[in-house]
Amino acid sequence: MKVLITGAGGQLGRDLIRVLAARHELHALTRGQLDVGDDTAVEAVVNRISPDVIIHAAAYTNVDGAESEAEAVYRVNSVGTWHMAAAASRSGAKLVYVSTDYVFDGAKGAPYTERDKPNPISVYGTSKLHGEKFVSMLCERHFIVRTSWLYGRSGSNFVTKIIEKARGASPLQMAGDVFGSPTYSYDLAELIGHLIETEHYGTYHGSNAGVCTRYQFASEIIDFLGIPDVRMEQVTAENFPLPAARPQHSALADTVIHGIGVTPLRPWKEALHHFLQADLPAIEEDAGDRQ
Repeated sequence: MKVLITGAGGQLGRDLIRVLAARHELHALTRGQLDVGDDTAVEAVVNRISPDVIIHAAAYTNVDGAESEAEAVYRVNSVGTWHMAAAASRSGAKLVYVSTDYVFDGAKGAPYTERDKPNPISVYGTSKLHGEKFVSMLCERHFIVRTSWLYGRSGSNFVTKIIEKARGASPLQMAGDVFGSPTYSYDLAELIGHLIETEHYGTYHGSNAGVCTRYQFASEIIDFLGIPDVRMEQVTAENFPLPAARPQHSALADTVIHGIGVTPLRPWKEALHHFLQADLPAIEEDAGDRQ
């Protein structure tokens, strides 16, 4: 199949290329190559490529920055997704829209299923929910895939930041009352790769299985790598005042994927250990080459 990927320079985009390149004809476009907020540009690209599948991974993801840059975030996450959904519908392509756990408010206090009602509490979460609604409204052949706490080989993320801080001299303070489902971007890319080969359209939760706190997530990273003499303190989220509100418990339960014959994502600890063994050396080697 011909697969068009938006946001190909991002963390998930690069893993989508790793996963799909051997199986499909890829047209992977970075933010610089395709501005999804430009309707004319989107239409021209989709008409030229005539893809069988569009994986819309492009997004404005600076959660705190979104609070003061609402126009910019809505242009990409809301209006840009409208453009991609409309173009997919006109061309007859399947559409994958990558969404987020931040469409929920966290008040449930337990993992969210695909049937739970979204209620975002930030500009970022609201913009992504707009995207979900536009995809559902405009493109019949769609997959909405919500994910959470994403990390991978490309770019800065929670895992790489924890490793950097743990190897420094400063003590670490981690929230013990914020719950989520860490997700390895390579595993998410594998899931998307399987979904596009089906006709089982709808909304899916795509996170590695299980739930942990930020403190537990950081502890697992440090313990697995055996980083010595790390001073870490468990605190509450109130210790980290931020511009954007975050859901306190945004873990995702992948209830739908089990019914369509597609393998769900593995447990988060197993995925994290694989990442730290297989992908982390590549990151650190790249960092060394840049110095």
